[in-house]
Amino acid sequence: MDVAIKGRNIPVTEALERYAREKVERVVKFFDDDGSSSKVEVELLHERNPSISQPEVADATLFVGGTVMKAREASGDMYASIDLMADKLMRQVRRYRGRQLDRWQGQRERRAAGEAPPAGSEGAEEEEATTDLEARIVRTKQFQMKPMGAEEAAMHMELLDHDFFVFTSAETGDINVLYRRRDGDFGLIEPAR
Repeated sequence: MDVAIKGRNIPVTEALERYAREKVERVVKFFDDDGSSSKVEVELLHERNPSISQPEVADATLFVGGTVMKAREASGDMYASIDLMADKLMRQVRRYRGRQLDRWQGQRERRAAGEAPPAGSEGAEEEEATTDLEARIVRTKQFQMKPMGAEEAAMHMELLDHDFFVFTSAETGDINVLYRRRDGDFGLIEPAR
């Protein structure tokens, strides 16, 4: 497992790095693989703004087998922030593992009962995709997307009081997504060319 720990506005001491490494390694051990495909990036930062009551922030991004999990926690003490972040990451890993096991056991039970086509056939893939989509999509919305610039999209997003806005770019004609970042600024997602 590859663990990268970096600090921003705070020196990462050997003790702090060791503590953070131990915490994230406990989380990653729940995966069956040998850890070679696992990667964790931990950023420890100190917010310099004196009005922030919890300036010590621990932020982790876990990459395992094509899945990305993120956890970010803040408190008045960096060690407490690391503990909170590791607990949050552990809950996400457990939820992820539970979903994997539920899906695997559900498929096994259906096959045993003769309800699903054998794995690898076209019907099995379609059924699994349909079941996964039906379990997650609870509402579908359709709307007209007129071409507009990013500034106009930001205005519409503010008027709607949403955290994101999907629009067609007037410049390129591509579908773009405008979203609100944690710091209050906006981010723009554009398709790669």
